[in-house]
Amino acid sequence: MRFRHRDGSIVHLGYCATAHPAGELDELIAGLDDCAGPVRAALDVPVLGVGLWFPHRLADRLANSPAALSKLRRSLHRNRLEVVTLNGTPHSHFTDKVVGRKLYCPDWTDPERLRYTFDLVDVLAELLPADASYGSISTVPLAWRVPWSKARNRAAREAFDRVEQHLARTETRTGRTIRLSVDTEPGCVLEMVGQAAAWLDRYSSPYGGASRIGLGLDACHLAVQFEEPADVFQMLWRAGVDVVKGQLSVAPTLVDPSDAAARYMLTQLGTPKYLRQVREWGGPGVDDVTQAYQLSGHAAWRMHTHLPAHSAPPDGLSVTTGVLDDCLTRLVGGGHPLTHHLESEVHVWPRGRQSLVKRIAKELTWLRDRLTDLGLDEVH
Repeated sequence: MRFRHRDGSIVHLGYCATAHPAGELDELIAGLDDCAGPVRAALDVPVLGVGLWFPHRLADRLANSPAALSKLRRSLHRNRLEVVTLNGTPHSHFTDKVVGRKLYCPDWTDPERLRYTFDLVDVLAELLPADASYGSISTVPLAWRVPWSKARNRAAREAFDRVEQHLARTETRTGRTIRLSVDTEPGCVLEMVGQAAAWLDRYSSPYGGASRIGLGLDACHLAVQFEEPADVFQMLWRAGVDVVKGQLSVAPTLVDPSDAAARYMLTQLGTPKYLRQVREWGGPGVDDVTQAYQLSGHAAWRMHTHLPAHSAPPDGLSVTTGVLDDCLTRLVGGGHPLTHHLESEVHVWPRGRQSLVKRIAKELTWLRDRLTDLGLDEVH
């Protein structure tokens, strides 16, 4: 979906296609035909944004096979879908029963992460709509927090400098602007927005223009860390760090950890295949909800699980809708949008394609209503 901001620019809203992950091209196209296309039809919009995810082998194929890329482009055109952003965080199509920290591998000290990102840049430059002001690619917050060292930090710096050069070359070659969107995430090297702002400072534009590398502001991650949007946006403004992309979802909150039934409900959210980090207000955190017994239980807990904002939370739990609303207001509610890319990134969806289509459509409707309330006009 597209919205016209009061300054005349276009803000794109879509959803992340990790909702129907695919390891091969035919599987990816099936997801577009069976889910993304029907979601667009259910919303009755002329075009719907979908944030694609490619595992590294498929990214390599699309970057080096014009025939494969043309096949994907035809599917997007057939379903009236646009791609302005890619999810470049997961590198592989994991079949492991438990992925855990492997989700963040290879990290930015590994040349394979650089090769993968180069492929994504090349693919997005070909898929980006002609009238889009830029394309964005999400990536990991450098690495999991351990092991980390000055030497590993230097290696990540060198890799990012090479990405910045590749983005500049791509713009010269194709005329398309692609930007890297660096997430923060609980447990990673760049866990808090302040850490990310300090690390990304050198990539800010010295002339006040848009930088090629900036922050991916994830409303769920922000909430899990108990970071206040007012403080975060002030910090980013002072550092001169751009928000390249806004990722939209809510996190579950356990207000009273002594409530055994509610604590059990928290453990049932998400999947144990991936880490479900828990943070305690004013205190420490743990890397997975299975370790939450180590927390004091004297204050509220929030867990890293991306939930939809449109549906009510389970009994005994609340969700961080207020944080999401505050982020949206600050991102696109002012005189100029701080980002032109908004993406619904929910990880907890029902099984079954029809149910998935209905739920994604409801979530995007909820977000559409919020954007119109902020004064953005939907482009029909």
